[in-house]
Amino acid sequence: MTEPSGETAPEAVAPAEDLGEAPGAPASDDRPGEAEEPDTGGDPDALEQSGAAEGAGAGDEAGAGDEAGAAEEARSTEEARAVDEPGSGDESGSSDEPGSGEESGSAEQTATGGEAGSADEAGTEAGGVEGDAAELSDAQAELAAQRELRARIEARKAEKSGPVAGGTKLSGTAADLLAAVRAVEGGTASGSTFYEAPEPAPRRPAAETAPPMTVRPPAPERPAAPAPGATAAVREVLAQGGAPEALAGQVAAALGEGAAAALREDPWQLLAVSGVRPEQADGFARALLGPACGPGDPRRAVALTVWLLERAALQGHTALEIQAVRAGLAGHAVPDPEQAVETAVSEGAVLVFQEEETAEESEEESSEEQEQEQEPAAPVLIGLDRYALAEESLADGLARLVRTAKADAWEGSELERAAGAHGLVLHTGGEASRTEPVALAAAARERGLRTLVAVHADGGRRAAGAEAVTVAALLSGAAGPGRDEDGAFALDLLVVLDAPQLDVETGAMLVESLPDGCRLVLSGDPEVLGAPGAGRVFADVLAARVCPRVASRVPDPGPLGELVSGIGVGELNQVEAPGKEIVIVPVRDAGEAVHRTVQLVADSVPRAIGVPSEQTQVVTVGHGGSAGTRALNAALKQRLNPGPGRFGGYDPGDRVAYAPAPGRTVTGTVLGADAEGLRLRCGDEEVLVPKERVESVLRHGWALTAHQAAGTRWPAVVVVLPGDAAGGLSRPWVYTAFGRAERHLSVVHGVDQALARAVAEGVVPERTTRLRPLLEGLLAADEE
Repeated sequence: MTEPSGETAPEAVAPAEDLGEAPGAPASDDRPGEAEEPDTGGDPDALEQSGAAEGAGAGDEAGAGDEAGAAEEARSTEEARAVDEPGSGDESGSSDEPGSGEESGSAEQTATGGEAGSADEAGTEAGGVEGDAAELSDAQAELAAQRELRARIEARKAEKSGPVAGGTKLSGTAADLLAAVRAVEGGTASGSTFYEAPEPAPRRPAAETAPPMTVRPPAPERPAAPAPGATAAVREVLAQGGAPEALAGQVAAALGEGAAAALREDPWQLLAVSGVRPEQADGFARALLGPACGPGDPRRAVALTVWLLERAALQGHTALEIQAVRAGLAGHAVPDPEQAVETAVSEGAVLVFQEEETAEESEEESSEEQEQEQEPAAPVLIGLDRYALAEESLADGLARLVRTAKADAWEGSELERAAGAHGLVLHTGGEASRTEPVALAAAARERGLRTLVAVHADGGRRAAGAEAVTVAALLSGAAGPGRDEDGAFALDLLVVLDAPQLDVETGAMLVESLPDGCRLVLSGDPEVLGAPGAGRVFADVLAARVCPRVASRVPDPGPLGELVSGIGVGELNQVEAPGKEIVIVPVRDAGEAVHRTVQLVADSVPRAIGVPSEQTQVVTVGHGGSAGTRALNAALKQRLNPGPGRFGGYDPGDRVAYAPAPGRTVTGTVLGADAEGLRLRCGDEEVLVPKERVESVLRHGWALTAHQAAGTRWPAVVVVLPGDAAGGLSRPWVYTAFGRAERHLSVVHGVDQALARAVAEGVVPERTTRLRPLLEGLLAADEE
């Protein structure tokens, strides 16, 4: 669904009080008899007086759903078409992530026998799949190519670890040596021949060596679309079960060529399609199976268990405790949740994990006194093999880097010395501290090392230097040194900024691609919102304490740095802002919040601060609601770039948020359109969005969510906090949103005292992951 282009923001009256009278004060209701002034369309005094930042922040969706921008498994052909947000997966428009649909799309029919309903979560909009041969998205093609690369790497690893048949795999010097040995054994040559050979020439220093020949992977081929016959057969089954026939393409892509037969045998396989709810799958099953099906059907139990784990992945979890899975199944009327989990495990649909105790812990259990003081046993976890493989591969890869790096004594800063002596180093700090890992990379290049800096978003490349690349471009082969024949990067040192934005699958692919002996430095701010995908790589490695950790002492400068640093430790301080670096704009309702936001972006900030509208970014709670990204973008478009939206809802000059892959958001400007699609300017590059993907991966971008904005900064930022956001506020959200501003921060404040409580107490629940114990187990075994 495209962004509405003609919707206007609710009219709101500008508050009569002068902002300088109560800087930083929340909106209040102490003006019941105050006459409202007519709306003049301008705000002559909004920024003439600076406010001391009491701060303001808005929450993403409360609890685990806030970080749900997870990359959903690419298993459907056009599932993103049914999603309001390009690639977002949270509910009710509150997701901060473009990687999966945040608000339910509307289905033409429910899967419960033809009744009208809406497909929650990711949407199952009827228009999602029209043709019989819908093409898969670029993101899915990229994921498929990465899986092939991973399989090739694993095959080569297995090949190297296996026995080598005598002489069959030797060449060059090794083959000559083997031939010489056999000649001596056969009496045709003297053993002194070995000592008469000239000594090999010494190796030249690394600085003088020519860069190795690298092989870039070919552009990933699009996987074949489902065959028309398979799609037609699925459409027939869907019609018999009362499900929308428009889902046929997605079902065929998710279940393969035998999708129709699979659906007839197990109708709950319909849950494999994004956006289908359990009650819809139940109705579909009743229509096909009649009285033969019930809530305790083993097929239903297995499908629901997988569905619960996939939803948990959207919230950042790579696994769930077994009690949580049983509770979720009970909530969907499964009569015996314990047996249902056992069935899912026995059929291989899910995996069960439990951290093993060490020998020392087992010996300690012999003492009753110690046994009483001992911590509870590790919980039993249930997870999908997709994330289990990624976490185990990532742990193996990090342990490999720790083991194979050759310690060297580097002179310089604390970070340089740590990087020289270890294969894995963690660096923590705020925005100003990014200069330290960038300086490390420059020093490593002077030492002759092949070095690269990678960032999360294109906007982060500005502070990291012209040679920096995004992690996505590095993995896809679009940028960076390319890969050798073993699939490894030609690198001696990789510095990753914005490391908290690494999800477990991306982290695994990155580490698997590093050669033995390569050094890896992960740098980032641990206080910001976590990765949009499943896992928390940076936090888990920090907690594991398996490598050096260097904490930066470089403070963020100015009033903005002082405000954000205080939020990081749970304090919402009043900050002097003589240069109008921070301004608080109290509002009474969401309509007024939208109105004041438009005034700030279009008039007040450019006039009083000198930052043009195109360099001012709005950050708000989520996508839905009366002051979410959709409402704000509609109002901002009407003011800043009005037009009919003749190119799929967009006009030249529109600011857009483009989601080329789940978990990534790139901001840009519409240049125009032609027969191939919509053309954008994203940074220094021109991007073509195919017309069939515009609806699913693009939305207007004057207003973003905090997850979308993570990894990028703008000269001026307007943070919008409507009153209905109070329940979802958290310290990481406020820290991230406020930290996007470089020169000026305006806070449209409507949450009263909820902001201070969120900063002091609003901690986001931890994600359930397995990386930390895996790392501890691997490196503890090395020490023994």
